[in-house]
Amino acid sequence: SDSRNAAIAAAAAWFDGGAMLTDLRRRVALRTQSQDPGCAAELARYLTEEIGPGVESLGFRWTLWDNPVAGAPPLLFAERSEDPALPTVLIYGHGDVVAGHDSQWTAGRSPWEVSEAGGRWYGRGTADNKGQHTINIAALGRVLATRGRLGFNAKLLLEMGEEVGSPGLRRICEARTTSLRADVLIASDGPRLRSDRPTIFLGSRGAFNFDLGVDLRDGAHHSGNWGGLLANPGIVLANAIASMVDARGRILVAGLLPPPIPVSVRRALADIEPGEPEGPAIDANWGEPGLTPAERVFGWNALEVLAFRTGNPDHPVNAIPPRAHAHVQLRFVAGCDWRTFIPAMRTHLDLRGFAKVEVRQGDSEPMAATRLDPDHPWVHWVAASIAATTGARPAILPNLGGSLPNDCFADVLGLPTIWVPHSYPACSQHAPDEHLLVHVAREGLTIMTGLFWDLGEPGSAPARERAVRSA
Repeated sequence: SDSRNAAIAAAAAWFDGGAMLTDLRRRVALRTQSQDPGCAAELARYLTEEIGPGVESLGFRWTLWDNPVAGAPPLLFAERSEDPALPTVLIYGHGDVVAGHDSQWTAGRSPWEVSEAGGRWYGRGTADNKGQHTINIAALGRVLATRGRLGFNAKLLLEMGEEVGSPGLRRICEARTTSLRADVLIASDGPRLRSDRPTIFLGSRGAFNFDLGVDLRDGAHHSGNWGGLLANPGIVLANAIASMVDARGRILVAGLLPPPIPVSVRRALADIEPGEPEGPAIDANWGEPGLTPAERVFGWNALEVLAFRTGNPDHPVNAIPPRAHAHVQLRFVAGCDWRTFIPAMRTHLDLRGFAKVEVRQGDSEPMAATRLDPDHPWVHWVAASIAATTGARPAILPNLGGSLPNDCFADVLGLPTIWVPHSYPACSQHAPDEHLLVHVAREGLTIMTGLFWDLGEPGSAPARERAVRSA
């Protein structure tokens, strides 16, 4: 419609005038490193000085929720209610970032100042996640500026601990289900499939970290005197790992494999080609045989050795080390229960003579896997809205290859979950020189403005979910 086009054009003009960059500069300047205990006040400041006043100017009422986990940062909840009969969207984001690694940024850049170069905005949090939720909040503002109202009810939940495992988020969702009730979650995090292709994903792979250890004796022993007499823990552990995953990355533990890929998921992945021109080349013969690259990363499980240590790698000596250790991760898709993984591995190793290999769950909290069916009405609705704005059908990923706390929304709150990412795979997220592509951010703003515009059109959104919710 003319009004929809006017709202999108106004959003693009607002972006081109520098308003988006101004908002992002202020937010990146707040050093919200959730891994640093000394940043607790800064985490709260982000909510009370940036997000709260920002959404209040859009007609939201907001409050801080104390975190049920002792010492964990608060969360911000904001709500704009127009009519109980209208659809309600829940929007999520996180304002915390990983460590800045200040000295490692190139060209004299600082992670706490947004700098522009080559069509990129550099700064910690530009891609993960300050830039992304800034786009979504701005899109709400652009719809209000054109229409005078949203035409739907909006709720915002912003946490400050996602980079340390989202402590308290699940408990908050369990305790405040009434406040968080909605028809759909629409949020932004993670990367697009590629920088040039708008993307939606419907969940995320789970993440389960665990440690494998072999501890055979108290000290090291000379390899000349004892070589051939003493079991080498590095060799034992290497062979134990080789029994679990073969030389081309195929998982060999039956209890770590997912169920067959559903037909609707295979169909959604048929036109998906992972990878990014600036990223590494994909290894064609890696992983589960018979799967496409898209199916391997979005539809299957992956077992990854993240670290392996025996002896002293920096200063090796002629001695048989007493112990070996590996830190391993399983990325897994919906249909797998992480609680079964340790017993499955214990049984597998014992049956193959590796009783001395200890298996222990890692310190990081496991993330559950989630996936909305690609044939769900909300998926078709959001894809159609994005296509109307961009002129192209978006890539539809049944789940992200990485992990997000989506289970809080999908499982606890029972919401259809739609993620519209505004970053891309080579954004250097979590690394020095993290950046947001300016053209992707601009397109993201127009996409979200069009999506929120459509959500406010009478009778536009899928009605079935609202009927279920009000039943």
